[in-house]
Amino acid sequence: MEALGLDVLLNGTNALRLLGGLWVSVQVALISVLLSLPLGMLFGVFMTWKNPVAKVISRLYLEIVRIMPQLVLLFVVFFGATRVFGINISAELASIIVFTFWGTGEMGDLVRGALTSIPRHQYESAEALGLSKPQIYLQVIIPQAMRQLIPTSVNLITRMIKTTSLVMMIGVVEVMKVGQQIIEANRMVSPNAVFGIYGTILFLYFIVCWPLSMLASYLEKRWAVA
Repeated sequence: MEALGLDVLLNGTNALRLLGGLWVSVQVALISVLLSLPLGMLFGVFMTWKNPVAKVISRLYLEIVRIMPQLVLLFVVFFGATRVFGINISAELASIIVFTFWGTGEMGDLVRGALTSIPRHQYESAEALGLSKPQIYLQVIIPQAMRQLIPTSVNLITRMIKTTSLVMMIGVVEVMKVGQQIIEANRMVSPNAVFGIYGTILFLYFIVCWPLSMLASYLEKRWAVA
């Protein structure tokens, strides 16, 4: 165990500290996902509007989300908002804001793709039955789009969980930050702690994300057959 640097996990409360850091990562991701899902649904519907202004706004938002690295967004929100606007926000809140901003854009694009994949005659048939636009989306279009949307949104959730490793850069004490602290504290007595700690963190991320990945694959295969 010493050769692999795993002995450090047995010292004191290091193993529990890593699990606590993992829980912080999962919390940030979970809150961001819960906010991104409804906002992304609304944004996805907004992206399907034919209004030129809506198209420009949607395109601009989506390009910012896709082009701007999440780390830069974290710095802009956490450090920039504090200095420019005099807003004192915690690193955790800044992380949730950035991940929600990112998740809403990505989710919105998934929703747009799912909605536009529905044949046009479905909309026309619903209109012929006298359904209003909200009723068409809620009762006809969205239920059909969910089959395509759910597997891809689960994959988005796993990406958000993995990307939470960036929040250590603005001081959030999540699993990567805890791992770094443990390595620094034991670098003299256990030179191989880097391998053991980061290997453990890799395993923890795998344990969290693998079931979600399997769920996405299962739903995709099941609904493809159906």
